[in-house]
Amino acid sequence: MRANASWVFLEGAMDPVKIGVIGGSGLYDMEGLSDVEESQPETPFGLPSDSIMKASLDGVRLAFLPRHGRGHHLLPTEVPSRANIAALKLLGVEKIIAFSAVGSLEEKFAPRDFVVPDQLIDRTRHRPDTFFGDGSVGHVAFADPFAQDQGGLLYDAMEGLDITRHQGGTIVCMEGPLFSTRAESHLYRSWGAGLINMSALPEAKLAREAGIEYSLVCMVTDYDCWHEGHDDVDIQMVIETLSVNGDKARELLATALPRIAAAPRNEEIARASAAAVITAPEHRPAETVVRLQGIIEGL
Repeated sequence: MRANASWVFLEGAMDPVKIGVIGGSGLYDMEGLSDVEESQPETPFGLPSDSIMKASLDGVRLAFLPRHGRGHHLLPTEVPSRANIAALKLLGVEKIIAFSAVGSLEEKFAPRDFVVPDQLIDRTRHRPDTFFGDGSVGHVAFADPFAQDQGGLLYDAMEGLDITRHQGGTIVCMEGPLFSTRAESHLYRSWGAGLINMSALPEAKLAREAGIEYSLVCMVTDYDCWHEGHDDVDIQMVIETLSVNGDKARELLATALPRIAAAPRNEEIARASAAAVITAPEHRPAETVVRLQGIIEGL
């Protein structure tokens, strides 16, 4: 039971970090950190995408994890999201700020704009997207997939920065790694979606099951392929925009972190799984209960 001992150690670790930052495309590291500790902890769901950096930024403790690994070596489908969220939860994380490069499905969301969305459509197909299973069944409410108060703090923190900001909008999370067909792009627009990416899920679902407030900062890189006045999206277009957006993301974090650290915890999200488990206690396999200790409340 070597792995089991590893995650029990994490759960009881000293110096818990309450804010997690998940870096997306173009945000693989952070500058200006102090008191840095780095480790790649094993979880009941394997290893996270990369080592997790516990550090301080202007006095605020955080845990930073690059979603695709440093050097960007993981496809969106290959990202070990259960291990990522489990590792952050077991380190004590209660709030996650996630960044993602996204395509725009609306004229108003221009390349290099930042958007804090409030709704989500799931078009993924090949990703484990729940901690439940193996004899334990739970159904967690997910009507509002993002932590709205926390999202508001992120939006407010952009004021005065060199960022064109937007609050609200629906993001489609597709499987990838190919970009959308033109027909798909127009379909998503007809649904009222304004943004598209490959990374919001299953992160948002797993964070909710784990009782972690999750907010997504969308960094627009392109207009997908629906916009007749712009070139169809390609990887060179995305890369050209990533470095600019990455610098803006670091600036936003420096402003937003103290506000998010000072905000009270959303207890409804914190206890999202507390009453969600419907498997009778006597029918819950002991090994499943042990695996989810410290991750899922209510078992």
